Amino acid sequence: MKIEELDFHKVVTEDLIELNLQGTTKEEVLNELTDLLYENGCISNKEGFIKDVMYREEEGVTGLEKGVAIPHGKSKHVRKTSIAIGRTQSFIEWESLDGNPINIIILFAVKDTDKTTIHIKLLQKVAVLLADEETISKFQTLQTKKEFLKVLTKND
Repeated sequence: MKIEELDFHKVVTEDLIELNLQGTTKEEVLNELTDLLYENGCISNKEGFIKDVMYREEEGVTGLEKGVAIPHGKSKHVRKTSIAIGRTQSFIEWESLDGNPINIIILFAVKDTDKTTIHIKLLQKVAVLLADEETISKFQTLQTKKEFLKVLTKND
């Protein structure tokens, strides 16, 4: 599967986007996004998945720049490789490359069997999107899940 063939519509839906996360800590927002994944049948075990995500968090920085973090869990608890996206009302503390707090979280839930192929392609595709200043600005201001999804899938 080439990166161009990877369809965001298969891994993220409006049901996996929350533009009004209530959490004020990394753990709280990760729990909220994990709940979305669980409610939509993407993961089978919330506690197990969170444990895998937190393990990955200890390995290295997932906060990028300009308020965006891309935590990810490669886990046997993932039924369907998916992405849950959230935005908090205020910035929260998160280890990031620019040292600033974040408010946009793009949580990857990756099946063990996809960890070397689809996972890398998803990360590449998101990295390309996040390299665009205009895209990040839009993520900060969009009002609806539909608008968010449209920006995310604009090149699909």
